[in-house]
Amino acid sequence: MNNKSIRLTSLSREELETLIVDEWGEKPFRAKQLWSWLYVKLVSEVGDMTDLSKLFRAKLVEVCQPLAPKVESQQTSKDGTIKWLLSFVDGQQIETVYIPEEDRGTLCVSSQVGCSLACPFCNTGTQKLVRNLTTSEIVEQVTFARSQVESQGQRLTNIVLMGMGEPLYNYDAVKKAVKIILDSSGLAIGTRKITLSTSGIVPKMVQAGYDLGVNIAISLHSVRDEVRDELVPINKKYNLAALRKGASEYPLKGNRSITWEYVMLDGVNDSPDDARELVKYLKGIPSKVNLIPFNPWPGTPYKPSSAKKIEQFQNIVGNSGLVTVIRERRGEDIQAACGQLKGERDKS
Repeated sequence: MNNKSIRLTSLSREELETLIVDEWGEKPFRAKQLWSWLYVKLVSEVGDMTDLSKLFRAKLVEVCQPLAPKVESQQTSKDGTIKWLLSFVDGQQIETVYIPEEDRGTLCVSSQVGCSLACPFCNTGTQKLVRNLTTSEIVEQVTFARSQVESQGQRLTNIVLMGMGEPLYNYDAVKKAVKIILDSSGLAIGTRKITLSTSGIVPKMVQAGYDLGVNIAISLHSVRDEVRDELVPINKKYNLAALRKGASEYPLKGNRSITWEYVMLDGVNDSPDDARELVKYLKGIPSKVNLIPFNPWPGTPYKPSSAKKIEQFQNIVGNSGLVTVIRERRGEDIQAACGQLKGERDKS
């Protein structure tokens, strides 16, 4: 066994028990204690696991990698949103954002360092893909953030995989991380409280519905192929017809809907005709439409739609019977809003 070779937060509860009981010869209750320390008590240091024997803790310290990322910076918005710049053992960095609300607290989690999709309106998309995050690096964003906000008397109740990267291009790690987050004896965040965001990787999108049963949010932004080809280049591989077919096949539970993300860009996708075409496109699919005011960033060629245009667009879509929400701007003053996340350096 190589020194520091084990990532505890990459293991399912069953895998952890196999390691502790079958490989290390410890009693089963040790695995339960360790799982509780990781996901209920949210400790980030083995030394704080006080009901484990000194010998057992020494072994964990010897062979296990750190349980939390390094905090490079923390910024707090005037609206209470918190953004952390986190780094991992190889020095790569990602951003994670906590959004407090009156009845819940939502964590926006990253799945990759950078992004390969190159959507031109998204600041994250201007940073090349460096690598996928591991299961543990995804899980540790949640354990770290929950421990931070709960220590301040706040709650972390919801997870959105809407940070840096395309989650479905890192599917295996994301799938395992979500299952760890779902585990009812640990973090216990239910499927209704987790949303997986995608730009439309259709085959994996449908698979995720069956594998995980979580909510899905699709970055749509236009229902005209020629426009979406520009805004979301993956449309050239999975066009709007393929995306609609995939959305129709997504296994929705109960009364849930598919969420469609639609960033409002002045003169690009915000006309009344665009709104009417959107209504036609979504016909027959249980849907909720999130209209996202564009968050400008240095160097972007796009401009935000006016409040009047957004309201007009909302009225057309909403009057068709579709639930249509204008997303509130959060964390804009610290570059933590939708499409603004970007690690400050890479080491590729």
